[in-house]
Amino acid sequence: MPSSGRWPPLATPTARSSSASRSSSSSDGRTVTSEPPTRQFCPAPDRSRYPVDAEVTSRGFEGDGSAVLRVATGQAVPVNGDLAANVALAAGLTRDAGERGVRLLVLPEAFLTGYDWDAFDQVRASGRPRVEVLDELLAPLGRAAREVSCTVLVSTPLLRGDRMRLSTVVVRPDGSVEAAYDKQHVDRLETGWFTPGPHRPCVLDVEGVRVGLAICYDSRFPEHAAAAAAAGAEVYAVSTAYLEGSTRGREVSLPARALDNGMYVVAGAALGRCGDRPITGGSCVLDPEGHELAALGTEPGLAVADVDLAWLADVRARQTMHADRLG
Repeated sequence: MPSSGRWPPLATPTARSSSASRSSSSSDGRTVTSEPPTRQFCPAPDRSRYPVDAEVTSRGFEGDGSAVLRVATGQAVPVNGDLAANVALAAGLTRDAGERGVRLLVLPEAFLTGYDWDAFDQVRASGRPRVEVLDELLAPLGRAAREVSCTVLVSTPLLRGDRMRLSTVVVRPDGSVEAAYDKQHVDRLETGWFTPGPHRPCVLDVEGVRVGLAICYDSRFPEHAAAAAAAGAEVYAVSTAYLEGSTRGREVSLPARALDNGMYVVAGAALGRCGDRPITGGSCVLDPEGHELAALGTEPGLAVADVDLAWLADVRARQTMHADRLG
């Protein structure tokens, strides 16, 4: 089906060698990788039934019952400690994503403050952001989400009573705001500021697609993604911050979470600095076998791809680890 021009088409994949590699960045800062090769032990289905340049609707292709959701990860350099500036930055990324037909945008870890020790100290000292004032703080982001009918996942340090959490806030297309998830696995470097959240999966419905929430270090623990998948998640949405020297988790854990559970992974990765350490970006969208569909390096921008539930069902029929898990 030809594109109507309402949404820009995604790049059509081409064959590639067996070693995974990224293509060069497009003019708008997005990098889209080619399709993985067909493996002899696992015949691939005919993916031409799900053309990536077809007109996408919120519920699927016209005339086809397949549920398809266009998703994006966004990354930009925040202003450490400046809530208003970073809310405006998130609103700008949301509008950019909406122009490309994105219905779910995942932003990096601690995006509203910047992932920075001094910024975390400032949250404690100032008493902001606090869960009770999120609606007011995020009003500009709520307006952007309404304008483009996009659900936005934005991460922030958040005061709940006398405890500070690292949270994912959901901003819906109607502009409503919910502090939906608190990071469960707090890194040892973070324990001076943050208290772990409740140990239970959080799965949202985004236009008929089930989205499980995670923040950075959560994704290093296979049981976290497995619990989300068991609760019905088809997408694992991860807000991350990989400091220089800590990128192995991005390279190994995220593809493993996708493959182990037959889930798409949509990971928004931070840029900027934490003290004197650079933060390395690397936002990506992975398919249910862990192959990159779209990715960024250290440049600001969006990585855009389509989540296709018909393709996910095909993968889960061939890669049955999720269904075969013991216990």
